[in-house]
Amino acid sequence: MRLISQCLLILNLILVGCSESNTDKVKRVSPERILPIETGKDVLINYTDSGLTKARVKAPLLERYATEDKNYTEMRYGISVDFLNKNGTVESFLKAKYAIRYDREKRMIARNDVVVLNIAGDTLRTEELIWEEATQRVYSDKFVRITTKSEIIMGDGFESDITFKNPKIHKIRGIVNLK
Repeated sequence: MRLISQCLLILNLILVGCSESNTDKVKRVSPERILPIETGKDVLINYTDSGLTKARVKAPLLERYATEDKNYTEMRYGISVDFLNKNGTVESFLKAKYAIRYDREKRMIARNDVVVLNIAGDTLRTEELIWEEATQRVYSDKFVRITTKSEIIMGDGFESDITFKNPKIHKIRGIVNLK
């Protein structure tokens, strides 16, 4: 009887020890980390529409991720974008220290020291800017500072087309006349 009790105890310990899979043990020891499916260094991407190049994106490091719920491309070390008109001439330029593009939504978010320049010499500075590729609009709800040849306008949020010719500033905080 005692031998049967010991065998049952050993069998029970073996079953309890085997109830957790190796995958479960790995997850417990090392938290799940999503790894990129593609990585590129010193990348140049041309965004086209109907055969015309609309934008040229440059990034020192590009990492593409794909999960069940979302696909995104991350540019952790910065980004620069030339926005082109139908003749292929640069009409505006964007630079940021970080960017992420949500592939399914066709939306890019640029963050950290975002600067936008247009051909007229106007400059926008903000900490976050969103580019909706489908509508070719850029906008932000963060603090913005736009400097033109004649004034500096500060506000909370703005929207514009990608050429940045006629930006609309929301919740204007102040205007400084430079003349």
